[in-house]
Amino acid sequence: MNHSINHTPRKRFGQHFLHDSHIIQQIIDAIDPRSDEFCVEIGPGLGALTIPLLERVGKLTAIELDRDVIPLLKEKAARFGELTIIESDVLRVDFRDINTAEKIRLIGNLPYNISSPILFHCFDYLDVIQDMHFMLQKEVVDRMAANVGDSEYSRLSVMVQFYCQVEKCFDVAREAFDPPPKVTSGIVRLIPHPANMHANVDKKAFEKLVQLSFSQRRKTIRNNLKNVISDEVLNSLGLILVHGHKT
Repeated sequence: MNHSINHTPRKRFGQHFLHDSHIIQQIIDAIDPRSDEFCVEIGPGLGALTIPLLERVGKLTAIELDRDVIPLLKEKAARFGELTIIESDVLRVDFRDINTAEKIRLIGNLPYNISSPILFHCFDYLDVIQDMHFMLQKEVVDRMAANVGDSEYSRLSVMVQFYCQVEKCFDVAREAFDPPPKVTSGIVRLIPHPANMHANVDKKAFEKLVQLSFSQRRKTIRNNLKNVISDEVLNSLGLILVHGHKT
């Protein structure tokens, strides 16, 4: 089915509508949602994931910025279950206000032009999030899931893995979308670390440290951090300091 037949995708919203039924089923199977779980979809568009999610769980909350697709979405969803739509920019949504009874399972095909801000907005609410399944640019997923020493290992790898366990699920070809994006996509699963894991960490200071560590790719971490951490302190940590990878 071509889900964009009644709506022209908007470039400013980064809209690329998923239409490949096989890929849709793969994504739903990876999420494996249950009727007793509270699921929230970011950017449902014309409902490619919304409808099969509703068929599984019966009740779903969706966050959608494009008001033109909302009537179409409501019409499609009406016979499959109870759909609650929050008309808003996801960056303005307080996930603690959406549901207080149980943890949220977040799902979304994120606009690639603002995927990082959305990710880090979600990280501010990990205490109310059970897990996240997002479709992102493949290159971004690869960086998020990269191990130390991989060419893709980056500032994003460190920051995302600080907050969550990261698992790359599978890639999604450009042809699965209408219109096809310029890049291959990927599905990633993020499971928040236990709340007490970083309880004593100053997150702002840590973020600044990571930013500095990857600030100049061709310099050693020792050089990148020389203005904030002395050689004596670095030596006392017993770390093997290597050249940074890309930011």
